[in-house]
Amino acid sequence: MACPVQFFCRGLRTVGLVLLYYAFSIGITFYNKWLMKDFHYPLFMTLVHLTIIFCLSTLTRRAMQLWTGKPRITLNWRDYLRKVAPTALATALDIGLSNWSFLFITISLYTMTKSSAVLFILFFSLVFKLEEPNPFLIVVVLLIASGLFMFTFESTQFNLEGFIMVLLASFIGGIRWTLTQVLMQKAELGLQNPIDAMYHLQPLMFLGLFPLFLFNEGLSLSTSEKLFRVTELSPLLYSLFTLSIGGSLAFGLGFSEFLLVSKTSSLTLSISGIFKEVCTLLLAASLMGDKMSLLNWLGFAVCLCGISFHVGLKTYYSKSKGHSLRQLNSKSPELELPLLRQNGGEIEDSAAEEDEEQEITLH
Repeated sequence: MACPVQFFCRGLRTVGLVLLYYAFSIGITFYNKWLMKDFHYPLFMTLVHLTIIFCLSTLTRRAMQLWTGKPRITLNWRDYLRKVAPTALATALDIGLSNWSFLFITISLYTMTKSSAVLFILFFSLVFKLEEPNPFLIVVVLLIASGLFMFTFESTQFNLEGFIMVLLASFIGGIRWTLTQVLMQKAELGLQNPIDAMYHLQPLMFLGLFPLFLFNEGLSLSTSEKLFRVTELSPLLYSLFTLSIGGSLAFGLGFSEFLLVSKTSSLTLSISGIFKEVCTLLLAASLMGDKMSLLNWLGFAVCLCGISFHVGLKTYYSKSKGHSLRQLNSKSPELELPLLRQNGGEIEDSAAEEDEEQEITLH
């Protein structure tokens, strides 16, 4: 039996990891919204973020290789294009549309609408038979859908264009996370570690989003005084610096999620994600001046009940099937995290249920 000091240290470590996850997750949401006030090129911003994430994941892979002495996985072109490309395209569109919506909507509406991604993840999980049909899922769908309706009903800061963008991003996000689960459950690919997954996804995400950027922002950006038609060097450096901060936050978010799950469990991340939504709305109301009526807050509470109920169901049924939500060995040099749940016993000793995690931590 562990002594009280060990329990205290574990609790302190968990709190620290949760706060680190909050800092990156909430930070990137508010930072992107702030940046979009003056820099109206969200797709270009996303491309810069993807480039920075790729560079940082490359450096991290190199450091892990030097630390462990083992080479990192590198997919061949056949597997890369056939198996990774669909996931990369869906991920690029999800993130690109999400960032694009910040030009039109408030953080509170964005946060609430993005929570509806759980519905689409459930739908595509059932289509791909990654989720077993359950009558309780109807309750989850009704709670989240009714909560979203109550939140947007007669909202004084509602913008239809931005709302459709986020809703479309949530729909694509359902495809994204379902394909991610399929991709990472294929043990032969060796992408269980999220650093390796980020390294392989970013180039194809960049290529998938680049045509949309050219069509929508290419001409405007090429004549903008913020980048290509600058008359002084300092504004250019400032723009590149602010864009780089967002990319670093995006990488830190993925890495902090990985650390939190590897040191605790996916259940901890899921519960933390629920409270993160509350913190985001409270900060949006106090810092950004987002206006929310009593009906909007009630709708948000109903939606959170639906998400919490789904997390509880996932935990209950995973335990009833004997799935282990064990903590990863903290002494492992690579901290290789099989983020996704077992599927028919094909993957041994799954560390956590990734679909449970991803439903809460979308950005």
